[in-house]
Amino acid sequence: MTAARRWAVIQHVEYEPPGLIATLADRHGLSLEIRRMYAGDAVPGLDSRAGLVVMGGPMGAGDTAEHRYLSDERELIARAVERGLPVLGVCLGAQLLASACGAEVSRGPDPEVGLGEVQLTAGGRQDPVLGPAGSPLPVLHWHADTFTLPAGAIHLAASDRYPNQAFRVGSVAYGFQFHVELDRGLAARMDPHLPPGIELPEERRERVERVGGPILDRFFALAAGRPDGPTVPAGR
Repeated sequence: MTAARRWAVIQHVEYEPPGLIATLADRHGLSLEIRRMYAGDAVPGLDSRAGLVVMGGPMGAGDTAEHRYLSDERELIARAVERGLPVLGVCLGAQLLASACGAEVSRGPDPEVGLGEVQLTAGGRQDPVLGPAGSPLPVLHWHADTFTLPAGAIHLAASDRYPNQAFRVGSVAYGFQFHVELDRGLAARMDPHLPPGIELPEERRERVERVGGPILDRFFALAAGRPDGPTVPAGR
């Protein structure tokens, strides 16, 4: 496997693995090295890696006293952006990406949890990754924090309670406050940890997967230098 095919994935908790991200990476011939922070793995370096994925978790981006590796992750993300490497930050990962690019992360108005939607902004509708999905976009919300947009970032998506749901820094660094990587296996892992009363009905979960697969396909196509679109089948 050449360096151009090696990506690093940072996973913060056992029940939030990459899901569809791993499936689509495999379809694009990529090798994912997963660093499991909850198991004591070290934060990866960037040498010989072509991209970075940072997953979600229940901790906040500023909880560095309890989770010291978050400071190292922030520095890693900043270096990746500076080098122009593809980055995908999901939920906590999006907050860390925002923070690494100079934005502020803070507590939101109230938790936003469950299957729902986000609306694409004008920038989102023109974006090569999110735009073709159309608006509104079905997603899974699971967060209580929010962030300001980094200077120069393109605002991509919003919800009623959280105006900053997705953004892009440069051409290949994306932050998604929500989850679109929700395949059946990931849903089963998440389900026992969701707040009481929050359910993931299969029909609605499949809708997220049907839209999320092509989104992730387009992200990996863009990361590979094919901004005109994906070259492998996507979705279910």
